[in-house]
Amino acid sequence: MRKLSLIIAFAMSMAETAIVNAQAKQKGHQENPYTLVYEGALTENEEGKVNIHPVTYKLNGIEIAANVYTPAGYDASKKYPAVVVAHPNGGIKEQTAGLYAQRLAEAGYITIAADAAYQGASDGEPRHTDNPASRTEDVHGMADFITQYPGVDVNHLGALGICGGGGYTLKAAQSDKRLKAVATLSMFNSGEVRRNGFQNTQLNTIQERLQQASDARAQEAAGGEIIYAGVASVTDEEIAKTPTNLYREGFEYYYRTHAHPNSTFLYTMSSLLDLMTWDATSDMDLIDQPLLMVAGSKADTKYMTDEAFAKATHAKNKELFLIDGATHIQTYWKPEYVSQVVNKLVNFYQSNL
Repeated sequence: MRKLSLIIAFAMSMAETAIVNAQAKQKGHQENPYTLVYEGALTENEEGKVNIHPVTYKLNGIEIAANVYTPAGYDASKKYPAVVVAHPNGGIKEQTAGLYAQRLAEAGYITIAADAAYQGASDGEPRHTDNPASRTEDVHGMADFITQYPGVDVNHLGALGICGGGGYTLKAAQSDKRLKAVATLSMFNSGEVRRNGFQNTQLNTIQERLQQASDARAQEAAGGEIIYAGVASVTDEEIAKTPTNLYREGFEYYYRTHAHPNSTFLYTMSSLLDLMTWDATSDMDLIDQPLLMVAGSKADTKYMTDEAFAKATHAKNKELFLIDGATHIQTYWKPEYVSQVVNKLVNFYQSNL
């Protein structure tokens, strides 16, 4: 019965997300041919301006869906610095990852934002698998693709990871020295949080949750239904009562103001087998590239950025930059905060790429 309830909840979530997306558009989101849901998103390609190019490519046998942004006046015969952008947990390329990819393209960079394997418009089964090795490989895969893109200077490749994508970008940068300058925004250590709970609130239930993940994996192996963890749907009342800024504002962002049918807070329960034994900050001393870590001064996730930054003992020119007054989710969309982040990123990449 519990299994059936989870399956029903998942189906309802997909329907509700589509409805919410339509409602968000009615509230002011312009229907976008590229399905982008961020403010100022491109609605058409015009000669001489920043353009968007939907692409697909294979990564370990899985077809990945991505958007490449090229700067104004792009000329494939010239050489441009490039940046790979990894999206947040639950996020997709059409949301904040696309916003920052576009803004960096406006500053002269060729950028790529890809949906993680098993998520968004990318292929892979079971859907919504959140495997840290795979998410790290997604960053390597974006680097593989964009370094072959016409006009990209392979010696000037940077990385930007947002939220969970920040943690995976740190892990990718530990070994991938094609990434010459590494930045994170509102970094979220997925392994630490899935293991210990947000703000270490679930330390007493680690073994119980590992057992649940093990049981879910066993059920999948036996050909049974996929069990999902996370939040399938949320009411306005539940949002209002959510005590932490991260989740309250996250529900508003993903299920209300910037909803997209490909974006969901769900992940397979069996994903916890890998997530709970993984940590973004292990081997941080392997990062010897320039490192910029950005977080809101009021972000309740800032402790994760602090922990990672302290462990980056060999990073070159490392800097922790705080956006005064910003919470975690506000760095995804709020214009004044986004502008501050973009300006800082551009200065960082100009100095280090």
